[in-house]
Amino acid sequence: MGLGKTLLLGFIAGVTILLGLPIGRIRRPAVTMRLLLNATAVGVLLFLVWDVLSAAWEPIDAELSAIHEGDGSLGKALGYGVLFAVGLSVGLLSLVAYEKWMTKRALAGPRPAGPGAMAVDELHRGGMAGWSPARRLALLIAIGIGLHNFAEGLAIGQSAASGEIALAVVLVIGFGLHNATEGFGICAPLAADVDETGVRRIPGWGFLIALGTIAGGPTFVGAAVGHGFTSEPVSVAFLTLAAGSILYVVVQLLGVASRAKRPDLLGYGLLLGLFAGFLTDAILIAGGA
Repeated sequence: MGLGKTLLLGFIAGVTILLGLPIGRIRRPAVTMRLLLNATAVGVLLFLVWDVLSAAWEPIDAELSAIHEGDGSLGKALGYGVLFAVGLSVGLLSLVAYEKWMTKRALAGPRPAGPGAMAVDELHRGGMAGWSPARRLALLIAIGIGLHNFAEGLAIGQSAASGEIALAVVLVIGFGLHNATEGFGICAPLAADVDETGVRRIPGWGFLIALGTIAGGPTFVGAAVGHGFTSEPVSVAFLTLAAGSILYVVVQLLGVASRAKRPDLLGYGLLLGLFAGFLTDAILIAGGA
C-alpha cells in the first residue's frame, strides 16, 4: 500500500477522537453525570495502561522465552528491560515535575485585590499557568493518549507497508473505536470546571479541537513513520512513555473521585470504562489483529 493510502488510514483512526469531545461543552451537566464521566474516564485509562504495558512487555517476554529455548539473547532482553523502565519512569515523573512547575507559576506573584482581580491576575500570568487545574489535567490526558496513539499509528503504518491490508483495516477500525472512547476521557475534567463563583467554564471549540489534535494527531504521524521503517525499540519507548503519563492522570482523576465520596458512581463508571476498552480490543482480536 502506498504512503498516501497509509496516511489516510492513520487519519481515519485518529480523527474519531473528536467524536467524544463535544460532551465537554455541555453547559450544566448534573453532578451525577460529572462524577460518572470522571469514573468512566478512569476505567478507559486503566484499560489503556494495561493495554500499552502488555504490548511494551511483549518483546521482553519473547526474548526471555527464546533464552529458555536456547536461542535468545540476555543482552537484548536486558536492553528492552532498561528501555521499558526508563520510558515508564520518564512518562510518569516528567508529568509530576511539569505539574509542580505549572502550579508554582500559577501561584507566583502578587494577586491584586478588588473587582476583576482574578481576570487581571490571569492576564498578568498568561499562558497555561493561568489555566484552571481541570484544563491542565485535560491537556495531560491528551498528551498521554497521544503518545499511546503514536504507537498505534506505527502498527498501522507497518501493516500497510508490508502489504497486510486486511490487518491494517482491522487496526484502523479497532483503534478508531478506541479513540472515540478516549475523547470522553479527555473531557472528563472539563465537565467539572467551574470558576471561583461556581459558574461553569465552557471550553471553546478551538481548545477542544487542539486537545483532539494532540491526542489523535500522533496516530497520523505514527502511520507515516511506521510506513517508512519498523523499530520495536521505538514502539516500546512510546508505549512506556504513554503508560507512565496515563498512570499519573489516573491518580489525579481518582483524587477527584475520592473527594466526591460516591463509591457507587466510581464503581459503575470504572466498569463502564473498562468494558468499553475491552470491547474495542475484542473487536481487534476477532478481526485477526
